[in-house]
Amino acid sequence: MAKALNKTVKVCYPPGCKEVSEEVAKDELVRRLKLLARAFQDMGQDDNDQYAGLALMLATDFYLDHQNKDVRLLVACCIADVFRIFAPEAPYKDQDHLKEIFLFLIKQLRGLEDPEAPSFKRYFYLLENLAWVKSFNICIELDDNQEIFCSLFKLMFSIVSDKHSSKVKNFMLDMMTPLIAEADTVSQELLDVVLINIVEPQKSQNKHAYALAKDLLRRTSNAIEPYIQAFFNNTLMLGKTSESEVSDHLYDLIYELNQVSPNVLLAVLPQLEFKLKSNEEHERKHVTKLLAKMFSEPGSDLANQNKPLWYCFLGRFNDISTSVRIICCSFAQYFVLNHPELTKDILEQLKVRQHDPEETVRIEVINCVMNVAKKDFDFVNEEMMTFIKERTLDKKFKIRREGLLGLGTMYKQVMTKETINPQHEKKVAWIKNKVFHAYYQNSNDDRLLVERIFNINLVPYMLPANVRMLRLLRLYCTLDDHAVKAFNELLKHRSSVRVQVMQLLEAIELHGQPNAPPLFPRLSGLARTLPEQQKPQEYLKKFSQKLRDDKRMRHLLKVVVHPECSCKKAEEAVKEILKKIGCNPGQANYMYNLVKSLLERIAPVMIDAVAMEKLVNHVNETLTGIGENMDGIHNAGEKSVKLLLALSYAYPHHFRTAEVFEKFLTFLNHDDDTVSDITQQIITNTGSNLQRMHPDIYSSLVPVLVRTAKMGNPKQTKHAIRCISVVCKKKEPILAQVFEYVKKNLDPESANYITSIVALGHIAKLCPEEFATDMKSIVSRIIVKDLLMQDQTECVEATESWYSDHLVSEETQAKVQAMKLLVRWLQGLKSNQNNSGTSTLRLLYTVIIHEGDLMEHGRINKPELARLRLQAGCCMLKLAEETCYSDIIPCEQFQALALLINDSCYHVRVKFAIKLHKGLLNMRLPLEFMSIFSLAANDPLKERQRQLKQFLNVNIQKRRDYLKQNPAARNRMFAILPDYILPYTVHLLAHDPDFKTFQQTDALKNIKDCLWFVMDPLTGRSEDYNYAFFRRMIENMKQTKDAQCPEDDDMNKKLYAVCDVALGLMNTKTTNITLKDNNTEPVLPAKLFTKPDKSYANTKSYLPKDFNFDGPRRKGVQALIDGPPRSGYGSKPDPTTTEIIVESPGPVVNPHPKVPRIKRGPLRLKKDEETGKENDGDSNESDSLEKNCGDSDKSSSPEVAKKSTRSSSQDKNCAESQSSSEHTSRGGRGVKVGTKQTRLDDFKVKLSPTKRGKDSVKKSLVNGTNKRTAKAGEGDSSESAKHSRKRHGSSEEDVPSKRTRGATSEDVESQRNTRAADTKKSKGTKDKNGGGGKSYNCDISETDSVSQEGSVSTPGGASPRKRKTSSASPQPSAQVKRRRAKPMSNGTSDGEDTAETDSPSSPPRRVAALARAVQSVGGEDAEGGVRRKTRSRKK
Repeated sequence: MAKALNKTVKVCYPPGCKEVSEEVAKDELVRRLKLLARAFQDMGQDDNDQYAGLALMLATDFYLDHQNKDVRLLVACCIADVFRIFAPEAPYKDQDHLKEIFLFLIKQLRGLEDPEAPSFKRYFYLLENLAWVKSFNICIELDDNQEIFCSLFKLMFSIVSDKHSSKVKNFMLDMMTPLIAEADTVSQELLDVVLINIVEPQKSQNKHAYALAKDLLRRTSNAIEPYIQAFFNNTLMLGKTSESEVSDHLYDLIYELNQVSPNVLLAVLPQLEFKLKSNEEHERKHVTKLLAKMFSEPGSDLANQNKPLWYCFLGRFNDISTSVRIICCSFAQYFVLNHPELTKDILEQLKVRQHDPEETVRIEVINCVMNVAKKDFDFVNEEMMTFIKERTLDKKFKIRREGLLGLGTMYKQVMTKETINPQHEKKVAWIKNKVFHAYYQNSNDDRLLVERIFNINLVPYMLPANVRMLRLLRLYCTLDDHAVKAFNELLKHRSSVRVQVMQLLEAIELHGQPNAPPLFPRLSGLARTLPEQQKPQEYLKKFSQKLRDDKRMRHLLKVVVHPECSCKKAEEAVKEILKKIGCNPGQANYMYNLVKSLLERIAPVMIDAVAMEKLVNHVNETLTGIGENMDGIHNAGEKSVKLLLALSYAYPHHFRTAEVFEKFLTFLNHDDDTVSDITQQIITNTGSNLQRMHPDIYSSLVPVLVRTAKMGNPKQTKHAIRCISVVCKKKEPILAQVFEYVKKNLDPESANYITSIVALGHIAKLCPEEFATDMKSIVSRIIVKDLLMQDQTECVEATESWYSDHLVSEETQAKVQAMKLLVRWLQGLKSNQNNSGTSTLRLLYTVIIHEGDLMEHGRINKPELARLRLQAGCCMLKLAEETCYSDIIPCEQFQALALLINDSCYHVRVKFAIKLHKGLLNMRLPLEFMSIFSLAANDPLKERQRQLKQFLNVNIQKRRDYLKQNPAARNRMFAILPDYILPYTVHLLAHDPDFKTFQQTDALKNIKDCLWFVMDPLTGRSEDYNYAFFRRMIENMKQTKDAQCPEDDDMNKKLYAVCDVALGLMNTKTTNITLKDNNTEPVLPAKLFTKPDKSYANTKSYLPKDFNFDGPRRKGVQALIDGPPRSGYGSKPDPTTTEIIVESPGPVVNPHPKVPRIKRGPLRLKKDEETGKENDGDSNESDSLEKNCGDSDKSSSPEVAKKSTRSSSQDKNCAESQSSSEHTSRGGRGVKVGTKQTRLDDFKVKLSPTKRGKDSVKKSLVNGTNKRTAKAGEGDSSESAKHSRKRHGSSEEDVPSKRTRGATSEDVESQRNTRAADTKKSKGTKDKNGGGGKSYNCDISETDSVSQEGSVSTPGGASPRKRKTSSASPQPSAQVKRRRAKPMSNGTSDGEDTAETDSPSSPPRRVAALARAVQSVGGEDAEGGVRRKTRSRKK
């Protein structure tokens, strides 16, 4: 506190001022101080030393602590003037006294808080005086000046407000600025007082203090920079945060400082680069957000000023933390909007982030582009649009939804403006197509979303009818072909759902009555049209209950689905229904969302009768060229009429006004034939009541249709006759006129020759009884005899296999239409009267087997032959859709028809497959026709194989879904269940013309591929695959005979061989075997198979010895037998190799799904260098195997594998017994008839030492064979060659033949590698598949040293050779040398014939047998059960 005045100090008063003392009354004291203050105010700085005592007196405790605020204020003003008068040396010398005085002055400055107070002027004078004189600068010399400065700054920031004028604020700044700019130091406390005002929450709570602090920092930026730098060094780098109040707001502070004065951060920003690379996620997150704001600020040049920091920031787009990546993407929009020069760098990062594994990041990319588009569409470029375009195909529906909604919003934003920007329109032109392409998704969510976008964004339903229809017309005419198909499908689905809702309403109203339709199937069918996550089955039941109880709601729903409902009524009804359902805000209301989704699909808010009339007017203007709205659209007239056609299928009742049909009459007379043709189809869909509603229009329409039917082109004629049959209630008299006219024009010289053929076919289909006699005569005499069986013209030579329609000769066109006429005629008859169907099928079959040339005159060129056989095949498919004709198609005709899918002409294959797929998808073709897809594995083009596999998958799933949705259909399981295509496939492949004998390996390999092409989708899903059912079905087929030729033993063997291939594929290819309880006995088609003979079990394998199945990679012990990966070993092969041949009659199947692994001891393989025999221990192992084989007749348990050795006499008896069994078994294969399929004596071990020389290496048959190559001595006769086409493709396609890769030596060799760890005298290397011991490789091959055949050339470029096995048994060599086989690129050994085995995929019991087979590799001679044969090799 200030002390009392010393009595020795003399006090002098200015003139006119009275003495002031403690004895003076308060009011008088105030008056005297006012005079004194005025006197000090008027004083200058000259010769005023006599007032020093007065100044000291005024600074005593009495005045500084006076209780009256006016006294204190006047004293403060006097002291402020004293500092001015005595400047630069104040009369106050004591530092404590000075501190007390300045603290007193600071307290008095609080009076500035209320500018409206009476004494504010005096406070303002005090502020002005202190600021102008810079009185507080005296405190700089004080030791504890920071306390004074902090008090002053806190006061100024606390009292500043919007009431203060700029002058007051400037004086505040003038007073504070020198205290920082001229001070020797700025304490952290003072720095906090300033900086705390520019960060939250103070920034928002006191905006004037924030502005004052900003101005102060700008004025003192140079002086305060080192202190700010030191502060950030301590906090950012050293982590000293406890000393500062703003340490918790570091990054906000940096941002604000950059806003206020970027210069103060010049030394701070480089430190942020280290924080960006911090290991702490929260630090990277804060720094990334900070820099994103700083870089993206409008006018910021930080990216150019600090390139290293900019590139480091870009690296955070790839941060490991999801939250950091989201921050980067969220700020990307500001870079695009505020800094176009940085857009390229940002888009490069967004391009990567749109494929981010986190869906939240991908959504943020979409939001970024959308926000840019909303704020300024000019900144949206093509690359940004591509980001959203790609996200519409995202695997997550949530992201697809955001992308599609974003595109729809952008389209609406651009296209709904009164004046459309051409550049913007060009940018969004593709959006409508992309939105409709999303309708191809199988999910109901996607389809509902597309429908919602269509109603709200593409063609807003709120627009007036005239504008809405014009927008719809322009939209449709600018869609691409795929989008048009999706649009048509959209209309179709909506119409289908409306029908289902009407059926549901009918079931609800009739509920409880006799013969009422069942409710549950209709609810289930409707539930399948709604998103699964909305739980449609559950909430539709509740909704149906509400409909049953609430008549008003039921009535409103009837209004919505009524055919004549208007858009306005539909909208009102939907709103009322949703209001009745109710939705509580903030709560998930599944029923409300489900009903809303349902009403969106069925409510006709877009189209009604009024809107349709407006649309037809717009189409009329387009066709006549009056309107300008369709300018610039190619082929707008035809497209606009197609829109009407699409709507006529979905909304036929809205085409009911006379004005609409009058416009249609003008369309029929349009110059464009396509327009008139489409108009006839529209009238066909909408004119069923035309005769009753508009008789005048009807009377004008019929003559036009009759004229078109007589003299139009084939398409017009077809649609004109169909239109007559719908519009006219009595069609027969009118069609009779047409019939008589076209019958007279059945002359090749007539201009309407082809039109007449088309007209006759459709008339015969629509009125089969009225013209039956005439049609039979016309068909037999004119169509078949004079047209199909005659080749009147010589076709132009052509080398290609197909050409365009306009090049096809008129005669060929007539023959094509003639075949269609035959089919339509039979479709009308619907019975095989007088064997008409049989004769027609025989004729079509002859066309196919003769390559299209029915009479084989040779006058037709290749492209037209292709068209004729394609049409014959399509006609057979069409007839097969009728049960009466599908039942009479013989097997030979079906097999010839199936070969069209492998036709030499690409276009024939494609068009035939599409027709087949369409018939199967509609479930009109019988199930057996699905087996034709098995031959698609022969197609040389992988793309075609993938497409046909997709066709097959779709058809299989369609039938499975049908069975689930229609429980009553389970009574016809044999005709619907896709699993039943297997017998048809087996029979079809068994009759493959390339399959000559059941031992033909190359053909069997091809059959294996074809079988797996069908079995893969059948067995792919564990919930659909029933292993036991398939196995029983195949085993039953082996108990039958081929019904097509039951006495042909070779044919039956081929059938059994195909069954064995199917069994092998089940055991090696399928990995999801699940045993299911199924008491259903498989039913075999009696048309293909005789009744199964249950008196014996046909367990014999009919596959060749070297046939192999490539199974999936196994784990554990099975992986050791599979061998190392087929990527090469890198070791140089030795001159010789040891070959092990394991013979098996077929795939050995483990009947138990789980079998315990068998513990095996280490195997030891020793070789006698002189005699080539194994040591005693190995002989015992070999003998043990033979004994086990003999014992397996009694038991097939895996415990057999645990037996180790037997006595020598038992070994010999076992070998003799097995040898005897070999000679008495079927086919000499060593398997008795009726034995179990899992017998271990099916295995035989061969030791075959081979020698290799220049002339002893041959091309491997396993590496690739041509399926057309036959064995030696077997050749195709001229007759068989005529009826069996090569099915790999025509010569002009030049596609190499398929090559089937077989198993390699590594499959069995690897198992031996892991068992021969202690082998003596063996050369081996470390096994690459993880084997721990010494190992060696060997080829598994069969050799023949007696006879060899030369190689033959094949179309595919390979040179497989024919071979035949000698009956002679070669003697074993004296010594066997082992080497590692050098693998080829495809996994087989170098140029050696490698026989295929089925060991890699065998079950555990077979694993044990193979293990012991390898153990006994050095067994005795044939007496001991080991056969040896050699085969020389020739390169």
